[in-house]
Formats: sequence, structure tokens, C-alpha cells
Amino acid sequence: MALAMKFPRTRRRIQHTSDWVDRLGEQARFYWQAIAHAPRAVMHYRRETLRLIAEISMGTGALAVIGGTVVIVGFLTLMSGGVIAIQGYSSLGNIGVEALTGFLSAFINVRIAAPVIAGIGLAATIGAGSTAQLGAMRVSEEIDALEAMAIHSVRYLVSTRVVAGMIAVIPLYSLAVIASFLASRFATVQIYGQSGGVYDHYFSTFLIPTDILWSFFQAIAMAIVVMLVHTYYGYTASGGPAGVGVAVGNAVRTSLICVVTVTLLISLAIYGTSGNFNLSG
Repeated sequence: MALAMKFPRTRRRIQHTSDWVDRLGEQARFYWQAIAHAPRAVMHYRRETLRLIAEISMGTGALAVIGGTVVIVGFLTLMSGGVIAIQGYSSLGNIGVEALTGFLSAFINVRIAAPVIAGIGLAATIGAGSTAQLGAMRVSEEIDALEAMAIHSVRYLVSTRVVAGMIAVIPLYSLAVIASFLASRFATVQIYGQSGGVYDHYFSTFLIPTDILWSFFQAIAMAIVVMLVHTYYGYTASGGPAGVGVAVGNAVRTSLICVVTVTLLISLAIYGTSGNFNLSG
């Protein structure tokens, strides 16, 4: 006690570190419960899981008019594919090799642009929506009511959303990759006037099928991480409506960091040694 009174700054730092470790352990325990209960959630709450898949993909209410997450992710990757084509054609044209624009589309879209943009779109749409939904349920004591009715709240509210996000991201990411490819080809061939045969030759030469499979694996991992982060912040929200807004902001910031971190780690694991790339043809 005397030592704490003598060094108040040290005491506060130790207390802050202890609280941070406690929060980290609480999050890890929550994530483990959400993943562990996923099989039972699919078995016992099939209708709820299907409802969430439809809600995540197409949206509800006014958002369903424009297609929900499908349109948002498709639009983001469509624009990113066009930007890659514009920058690639202009930059490669400075050294006289603008014919390799198809190579940039096959290489950058699959390995970097489409996964990251899709992850950001997921965090901004289904992630933020899940945080707001669970946060509203928490502050209005609906989650406590579920527990009072002997319903496992983590299994019913969190695990079902994680499973729905993991399933829904597969067709969503397929649309995202196709949109990025089409945008890159349209910008290169129709706007800049490059021969379609030249673009298709270099695109098909450098498009590696295994890279697409790894890209889908990366998208699924991102979806799981994003849903876990956002459901945690929504499930533990407090402080009324203002607290829900704070929880959404914290969740979006954390999930964006996680999206970039997942991209870095998977890229290091897959392409960190050989790169799986040969410049030829």
C-alpha cells in the first residue's frame, strides 16, 4: 500500500496492463465459445442461420432494394479493378510494356486488391450491422431475456452469425473477383484501346488457379475474423444508445486492422518463400 502511494504512476500503469490482459483473455474466451458452438448452432438453429445468410447477402428493409452487401462489395471491387488497370497501363506505358497490364490484373487483383477490398466491405456492412443489432439487444436487455429462457445467447446470436458470414462470403467473394477482372479488362481494352487478345494472353498466362483458391481461403478467414470481432463488441456493449455507437466504432477500427493483418500473415505463409511466380511468356 505504501509502495502504491509512493509511486502512483507505476501503480496506474500496472493496473492498466492488468485490465488490458483481462480484456484480451475475455475476448479469446468469447471467440473460442463462438467457434466451439458453431456446429450446434447449425443443428439447432437452422432457420435462424438461413435467415442471417439471406440478411447478410441481400440486406433487409430499405437496404434490400439495392442488394445489400452484394452490391457494396461488388461496387468496391469493380472500382478497385478499374484503378489497377488505369495505374498499371499508365505506369507500364512509361517503360513501353503496357501490354503487361493483363499480368497486373491477374496478379494484384487475386493476391491483394480483391481480398482487402472485400474485407473492408464486409467490415463496413455485415460487421457494423451485427454490432449494432447485438448492441441494441444488449442495452434493451433482450440478451438477458434469452438467458432467462434458458437459451444459450452466444450460440443463438453469435455462432449463427459467424457461420452465416462464413457461408455468405463465398458467393460474395466470387462476385467480387469477377467484378475486379471485368473492370480491369474494360478499362484496358475499351478505354485505352489495347488489343483484347494481348490482354487475354497475359492475363491467362499469369493467372494461377491455386492463387484463386488461396484467395478464397483468405476471404473466408477474413469473414470469420470480422464476424467474431463485431459480434464481441456488440455482445458486450453498454451505456445505452451512445454505447452502441461507441461499440460500432471500436469494432470497425479493430476489424480493419484484423483484415490487413490477415492479409499480411496469409501472404507471408503462402508467398513468403518462393512467391509462386515466374515472369515468362
